[in-house]
Amino acid sequence: MNPAAAPRRPTPAFLLAHPAHCIALGFGSGLSPKAPGTVGTAWGWLAFLVLELWLTPLGMGLVIGFSLLLGWWACTVTARHMGAADPGSIVWDEIVAIWIVLWLAMPMGFWGQLAAFALFRYFDAAKPGPVAWADRLFKGFGWRGGWGILFDDLVAAGCTLLVLALWRHLFG
Repeated sequence: MNPAAAPRRPTPAFLLAHPAHCIALGFGSGLSPKAPGTVGTAWGWLAFLVLELWLTPLGMGLVIGFSLLLGWWACTVTARHMGAADPGSIVWDEIVAIWIVLWLAMPMGFWGQLAAFALFRYFDAAKPGPVAWADRLFKGFGWRGGWGILFDDLVAAGCTLLVLALWRHLFG
């Protein structure tokens, strides 16, 4: 696909033009005109709750591992096709990151999950300290850039898990 012909804001036609687009754009959640990262994270939360009905914790871990590799490919291809190193409409990174947070922090009720969601969104959007470092580390196109799309969200997930663990230790 010619990056010059790629839409600045992806369309449903772009989403369906290549399997990588569908994955990287979170099966359409990245098409949201407002806050696609938040919409993608919400989609990931809901998808996790559905997957959790059928998968054991080990099965969920295997799905997450596979999804990281699949997402690396999908984010690399989609960013290249969009002609942007890290387009906001690519939300697979948020989806896999919230899966990791929920997988490692569960069991917890709705309010705990909402707190995890809010903390992750804070770390992903504000990019304090280590998340900003991770965001700068792998930039550009190709496999390195595709990994970079995922990496800062993985660090944001780690920061979220650290805060949740501290909260549980101090107040749990």
